[in-house]
Amino acid sequence: MPRKTTKSLTRKVSPDRKYQSMLVQRLINKSMLDGKKQAAERAVYAAIEGAAKKLNSENPVEVLEKAIANISPDFEVKSRRVGGANYQIPFPIAGHRQLHFAFSWLVQSARARSGMPYAKRLEAEIVDAYNETGAAFKKKEDCHRMAEANRAFAHFAR
Repeated sequence: MPRKTTKSLTRKVSPDRKYQSMLVQRLINKSMLDGKKQAAERAVYAAIEGAAKKLNSENPVEVLEKAIANISPDFEVKSRRVGGANYQIPFPIAGHRQLHFAFSWLVQSARARSGMPYAKRLEAEIVDAYNETGAAFKKKEDCHRMAEANRAFAHFAR
């Protein structure tokens, strides 16, 4: 198996039933627990529709797209050993990995909230990401801050 993911190894994700959107389907897949796709689907649809209503938008998919764009990281740091010292070297992130991090952080932040059903927590997190606040956006900011702090080691990147 190759170290780098090739085009032939990437799995096709079919669009979701309601909005015909790949982003919504990926969020459903990321939210799913124990193979319960319908439960995840209900929660995600309720969350993006509630978020669109809170933000006075008619298109829930546009709200989700903007929220995901706001929390997608551009840089990450990777540890690299150079001559006996470990350096945190900043690297730009490719598009599919940006989305992976964005969805992971969104779902992780929603699950970390407490006191309400998952759909409400996800809705609140989407609204926060849309407004550039919240735990998922803070995660992106921390990632960028680390990359900026270690910019001096960028020349070690291969």
